[in-house]
Amino acid sequence: MFTHILVPLDGSILAECVVPHAISLAATLETRVTLLHVLEQPRETGPLQPIDPVKWHLKKHDAGVYLDGIEACFQKAGLKVEKSIQDGTAAERIIDYANNNQVDLIVLSTHGASGLSIWNMSSVVQKIILRANKSTLLVRPHPSPPASASQEIRYNRLFIGLDGSARAELILPVAIRIANRYKSKLVIGTVVQKPEIMNRLPISKEDAQMIDQIVERNQKASAHYLEQLLAQLSQTDIEIKTRLIVSENKTAALHNMVETENADMVLLVAHGHSGLGRWPYGSVATSFIDYGSTSLLIIQDLPEGDFKTINTNMATIENQGH
Repeated sequence: MFTHILVPLDGSILAECVVPHAISLAATLETRVTLLHVLEQPRETGPLQPIDPVKWHLKKHDAGVYLDGIEACFQKAGLKVEKSIQDGTAAERIIDYANNNQVDLIVLSTHGASGLSIWNMSSVVQKIILRANKSTLLVRPHPSPPASASQEIRYNRLFIGLDGSARAELILPVAIRIANRYKSKLVIGTVVQKPEIMNRLPISKEDAQMIDQIVERNQKASAHYLEQLLAQLSQTDIEIKTRLIVSENKTAALHNMVETENADMVLLVAHGHSGLGRWPYGSVATSFIDYGSTSLLIIQDLPEGDFKTINTNMATIENQGH
């Protein structure tokens, strides 16, 4: 379970959309919160043009006043919060702070001071989620500010994608805590994907029968799994709904389920049945990061040692590309 939530803020209204979400999670999980603001060097300032120390001091003072205002929102909700102002490049400072201060959840707005764009997240956010190796809550912002930043977000419908693996179930304790607090409906979605047969011509009758047999077997196993899961969760007061469908595209089917169920938040583990690989996130989590339209909570299950190896490989690829 989470013990330290980091909330990076850049002073924009878009970034502040995370505040009600951070308040809700901190109140639910009873965790400490740190508000972080990074003072970046102006782009027009180069190595031969040092920063004016007076202007920089005033800028830092303004940042402190800004964080004081955000802190008041958490205090109004009865929560204790710490503040930190860092100098440097935003993505690097946020990642360093998270790794050096036992942060286990970062709450991020997909867009901030750079504004909304055709892309599903800013470049700063993309760097953080790929390099920080931390569980992350991604919040999709709206151009208009919330009615009250100090109010908790009340999640009505939570969607969890499960594939029958113990790894995917790591998300359940968090989901149950949230659902208990807000009386949320919990929707558990599982997709049985049809196996693919490489063939330039239409598949034979025998191949079609084999596919049907595999799908039927997996469908029965998944149904039994969901029945067992419901039995285990029956002792809670949470309203739980399960959905099991067969599809040729597992990821697309999960996206469709989220839209159909009108979920407030999607909860996933970074890697599921396929296990750990060479990337920070599996294909399903990556798709929801890149193309999702709701708030997304992802538990990062990648061990630190494996993540360092991935970062090294990614850095090598980036260097080769220059």
